Amino acid sequence: MRDLTFDFLRVTEQAALAAYPWVGSGDKLKADGAATNAMRDTLNKIDFDGKIVIGEGEIDNAPMLYIGEEVGAGVNPKVDIAVDPIEGTTSTVNGQENAFTVIAAAPRNTLLHAPDMYMEKIVVGTETKGEIDLNASLVENVYAVAKANEKNIKDMRILIQNRERHTQLIDEVRNIGAKVYLFDEGDITYAAATCMKKQGIDLFYGIGGAPEGVLAAVAVKCLGGDMQAKLLPKNKTEYERCVEMGLDNPNKILKLHNLISSDKCLFVATGITENILLKGIVLDTDSNYVTHSLLLNGQNKHIRYIECKHSNYQELVK
Repeated sequence: MRDLTFDFLRVTEQAALAAYPWVGSGDKLKADGAATNAMRDTLNKIDFDGKIVIGEGEIDNAPMLYIGEEVGAGVNPKVDIAVDPIEGTTSTVNGQENAFTVIAAAPRNTLLHAPDMYMEKIVVGTETKGEIDLNASLVENVYAVAKANEKNIKDMRILIQNRERHTQLIDEVRNIGAKVYLFDEGDITYAAATCMKKQGIDLFYGIGGAPEGVLAAVAVKCLGGDMQAKLLPKNKTEYERCVEMGLDNPNKILKLHNLISSDKCLFVATGITENILLKGIVLDTDSNYVTHSLLLNGQNKHIRYIECKHSNYQELVK
């Protein structure tokens, strides 16, 4: 696949810039609509044959880059695209941290086509690859990772999203002496951070959106970490939707290669507001809007941070 990294960087930058005026506005639909339109417009200017396999907004009834939508100029390479024009829409419109825009890409038919429903996810870094198992309890996974890392349980740092559905698991992990660090929004970046040794995170666990799970899987793949996931259809309709999208057994454990089966994958994210990996958009002393982006490549495992000044910001978002 031709290297589209910097083409996709422009996509996430434009979406983040379009969302930025809506930071603190309280208007989720307009924020998401602005980012979605900017992302679509920029994708359609790229020389590639793109297909959206992970879209956004179905649960929130927001404007979408819908599943199955074709983007780009319609020329090779053929690429599957997973997008979230704003991950953390609520954070954006409330002026809070952990909002960013993200795109992941891989050769056609190598990304899981996941419906917008809940997914159970567990992630570890390179050092403990192969040590996680969603068939086991979270506590058993914590012990397994601690043993592989040759760490005492009391030194284990576990990331779990701060949700009521996780309360019992949080208590169980703390009761064995491990440290639980809670976060509110942005599980994609927290999953990715688990695979960056300098962050000091041993394991990530959470039940959240399946689209975000696939986006996170691409980042994990690029960073050499490990991930397992399981779709959690809540009723017959959701179960049948999984089957319609090609998942013969929606209840099976999905390993990393089931989520993303190619090393020729890309992950690009641009901060809207600050999060664990990215700075938010700021206005510098020369009235330039400055974006901060993360670029990951599954083939060379490079981690690039890009800071860019946009002097023609007002023209870009008209």
